[in-house]
Amino acid sequence: MGSLLKNALKDVFTKEEIEKLYSSFDIIGDIIIIKIPDELEGKKEIIANTLINKIKTVNTVFQQISSVQGEYRTRKLCFLTGSNKSYTEYKEHGCIFKVDVLKTYFSPRLSTERLRVSKMISNNEIIVNMFAGIGTYSIILAKKNPDCIVYSIDSNPDANDLCIINSKLNKVQDRVIPILGNARTIIDNQLKGKATRILMPLPEQASEFIDSAIAALQNNKGVIHYFAHIKSKSKLDAVEEGKINCHKNFQCYHYKIISGRVVREVGPRIYQTVFDLEIF
Repeated sequence: MGSLLKNALKDVFTKEEIEKLYSSFDIIGDIIIIKIPDELEGKKEIIANTLINKIKTVNTVFQQISSVQGEYRTRKLCFLTGSNKSYTEYKEHGCIFKVDVLKTYFSPRLSTERLRVSKMISNNEIIVNMFAGIGTYSIILAKKNPDCIVYSIDSNPDANDLCIINSKLNKVQDRVIPILGNARTIIDNQLKGKATRILMPLPEQASEFIDSAIAALQNNKGVIHYFAHIKSKSKLDAVEEGKINCHKNFQCYHYKIISGRVVREVGPRIYQTVFDLEIF
């Protein structure tokens, strides 16, 4: 998509300006979210109008003006062109999701990871998704594995409401159980010893919830998908340093790393990693 934008603007922008353009942007349903370099701030309307004219399925363009922040992990967006609305419908792996890009966290860039985890599920699993958002992981796992149950926790009321809507929309409301609240509190009060598998897709803070994740496992045994942000000089080194991060945070428990990988680069030499851990 980055080459599409650069090619479209090559007769309008200078070579130096083209090189400053970010190489990727998010398409969520009929909404585009794009970052614009400070040097091109004065030309953001040209960039937005080029995108909406070139990608016919898009009706709205937002500029991202902050990183993901706050308890609800939302990002500040500035409307640029098209229809001024933040609510859209997004499709992934045979599922449909209602998304509000202003009120909830959502990333289409985790699509491959969601499918990968869905293929690891065994029969009759009970899964706790500690940071579920609008329910994307939870619903895809339930849709691909018809005999599993997923407890889908999030502290954002808007995300929880959308998880309820999306569960019904994808006909998995009998097996995806949205729960509003803090994951630590919910596990302590309701879900101790219930799960065979834990999802921790909150790389900024997952390390703070490890004790709760272990407590949610049946007899302290099962699989944890642990996400973390790793600062490293290369993608390859990020995996090795991610192993060190796992040892630091899980050293009080008996565990084995099943696999580890870089999901994506989220900043200069900062990588989002996921490690699949078996807890004994």
